[in-house]
Amino acid sequence: MDAHSRGQADEIDPADQWVLNPQTGNYELRLNHSAGQSTQQSRPRGATTPGPRTGEGSRAAERSRTGETSRTGERSRTSTEAPVPGQRRRRAPEGPAGGQPSAGRRKRKPQKSRKKKVLLWTGGTMAVVLVAGAAGAYALYNKFNGNLNTIDVGDAASGGETMEGPLNILIIGNDVRTGEGNTTYGNKDNVTGHADTTFLFHVSEDRTNATAISIPRDLKTEIPDCPTKQPDGSTKVIPGSGTKTRFNESFGVNGRDPGCTMRTVKALTGGIEINHFMMVDFNAVKTLSAAVGGVKVCLTKPIHDKDYSKLSLPAGEHKVQGEQALAFLRNRHGLGNESDLDRIKMQQQFLASMIRQLKEETLDSPTKLYSVADAATKALTVDQGIGTAIKLTTLAKELGKVDLKNISFMTVPVRDNPDEPPTKRATVVLNPELAPQIFDMVRNDVSFTEVKKKEKDAKDAKAQAEAKLLQGTRAKAAEVRVDVYNGSNIQFAAQYTINWLQNEQGVSRSTNKANAPEKAAKTTLTYAPNQADQARKLADMMGLPATALKPGTTDAGEREPMTLVLGSDFKGAGVPITGPVKAPDVGQVEADKKVCAQ
Repeated sequence: MDAHSRGQADEIDPADQWVLNPQTGNYELRLNHSAGQSTQQSRPRGATTPGPRTGEGSRAAERSRTGETSRTGERSRTSTEAPVPGQRRRRAPEGPAGGQPSAGRRKRKPQKSRKKKVLLWTGGTMAVVLVAGAAGAYALYNKFNGNLNTIDVGDAASGGETMEGPLNILIIGNDVRTGEGNTTYGNKDNVTGHADTTFLFHVSEDRTNATAISIPRDLKTEIPDCPTKQPDGSTKVIPGSGTKTRFNESFGVNGRDPGCTMRTVKALTGGIEINHFMMVDFNAVKTLSAAVGGVKVCLTKPIHDKDYSKLSLPAGEHKVQGEQALAFLRNRHGLGNESDLDRIKMQQQFLASMIRQLKEETLDSPTKLYSVADAATKALTVDQGIGTAIKLTTLAKELGKVDLKNISFMTVPVRDNPDEPPTKRATVVLNPELAPQIFDMVRNDVSFTEVKKKEKDAKDAKAQAEAKLLQGTRAKAAEVRVDVYNGSNIQFAAQYTINWLQNEQGVSRSTNKANAPEKAAKTTLTYAPNQADQARKLADMMGLPATALKPGTTDAGEREPMTLVLGSDFKGAGVPITGPVKAPDVGQVEADKKVCAQ
């Protein structure tokens, strides 16, 4: 077998069998693509490709004259054809018909263009960058996760990991004195802290509005029993206060954890479920205010408190961070009546300004965003439902959907504690008229701010239409017929309601139908057109809103009862269900408005 046919048997172009030997600088014939360099034949660089070996020339000439192909279907290469350095395996070309190879010169496979090589190189580089980016993101994720501190508060946190529906987040300011420079702010022996500045942050279900309600640390309230997780995994029930005490004792006293503060707020607000908590301390104020580049605040009057907070600022606008930011939040002795209520106004101004800066300045700056994320995760203690960087990011995205103009700040309505002498009043109690209205608005997800005009107009129109349901005559109590079903979270609610209706309201024709087929979010009263006067009478008794009335389309029989289903908004027999449709004037401030502290 000649060199040509031996090369083609392995599907290698014979010309490709001539390769450069870097040691000698000559081209050498390599008969097998897997073999080493040949020592039998070589030629100087630049020489022409040799023709067939001795003894093969007559056969090659004959094939050239007659057009006969070799056994592999390739013609012999002549001595005038240029060599191609390096070996490349070739796929034998198909012939014009029947899959037979064609005679004549075989077409070479084109080399990749320089452009394609560049694209391949760029693609490979991008792949490395993407892998490096994923590794970097994973490293950041681990870093931020490692920063976070979580506490298992059990069922005190009702949110789990879902971010659907209305969100109620308790932001607890811990006044623990640990950390550099913090012992100057009072009790040096305070190593666990108390619930100092506390906000109930409510985010509406449709994410159009949010409200931060400040709860004074000196508010007198009763602290309930609190199941608390212990280091060994067991649960210890810490007894409640038994009588009214300061709200700030809901955390840190007798081993109470943030779950105790959450349970206290739930009881204080008449049952508002708290989804999550976040707790920050003095050090968090310093690091977070520095991470955003300082927080803009303003004063209508100068403050010089050399004895307590050490804050010294002239009137006007300022940017505070670090120790100065903490002094701004802690200061009360430099204010008008040196009260915690005045200090709360400064804290609200500070927080509103920080939210503005985060939305307007930080989100577009990767450097600031990293600094804030690092500082925030180091500063925060949270419940397990939001105890990872990804979960916190998901929560932040939900909060970020709310427009600044629809975020409001207010203090829960309070009044001076009447049980204390006028000259020594240091605590407050809930305002019995205004506070329940605020809590009802939160519970019913009613906005405290002006939302989009179109949405507001639509709600107003709907309210007017519903209000007509309550216009008209009322039946006598003895004429009201109603079946009561319990779809609420209160056990035996239907029976309690029947007892109240029959014994105190004179509705003798009422029947307990026990549990409803399923739980109901809202209380509803379904009635026929000819029962409208009965429905209005029952709505008056129970304080049902117009939205609870569900009129039918066909008249009922003379003895047929209406259907009342008690929902989750049911608070007890005789307790009105009607929630306010407009916020009482308690001095709320919107986050997009710059308000100077008095």
